[in-house]
Amino acid sequence: MGAEETLFQRFGKEFPKGTELFREGEAGREMFVIQAGKVSISKRVRDVEKVLAVLGPGEFFGEMAIISNKPRNASAVVNEDARLLVIDPKTFEAMIRGNAEIAVRMIKKLAERLSEADAQIENLLHNDPASRVVHQLIQTAQSRGRPSEEGTDIDFVIREMPRQIGVGEPAVRNVLDRLARAGLLSRSGDRVTVYDTARLHDFLQYLEMKWKFGDL
Repeated sequence: MGAEETLFQRFGKEFPKGTELFREGEAGREMFVIQAGKVSISKRVRDVEKVLAVLGPGEFFGEMAIISNKPRNASAVVNEDARLLVIDPKTFEAMIRGNAEIAVRMIKKLAERLSEADAQIENLLHNDPASRVVHQLIQTAQSRGRPSEEGTDIDFVIREMPRQIGVGEPAVRNVLDRLARAGLLSRSGDRVTVYDTARLHDFLQYLEMKWKFGDL
């Protein structure tokens, strides 16, 4: 029996699609690790439920309730039938104490989430949609870009942009088309090649000036 099956026998549970695992504001004493299926994490923003992320196998969530002992800061609903490990505080502590690799993985993941949250907040400070899109392109190129012959390749999934930066898909496409026409990038499906991030920075500054002072 593989390690995953052993873990599932000890801590695993199956949850059908649509199951609400927890709600924002509730007290929570468990964290979850996804072995199969998908879970969406959402938060109420001005009376609208906004999906923050859709997590898949290998991802974990709900850990802040154990680490900080505070109420849930988001809600979690099963998106696709899921096999989840349900970890209580005692088990969590034993896992962290007994396995440095798990601890390091968690710290890295938490740090990643923090920097992504910072980037999202910073992005929302940009007033106009075009600036938000350009800022997101720069951010993604710097944090998750892959060097290529032409510049930097990034995954830029347009359908996720309304959730991430509050800009609709048509507006995102419009900005990408403008940048492509200006020779700053090229796009093939969900992959974008940024030729030169420094030039994107310049373009962002231009947009900001334009926004502040009207058409230059």
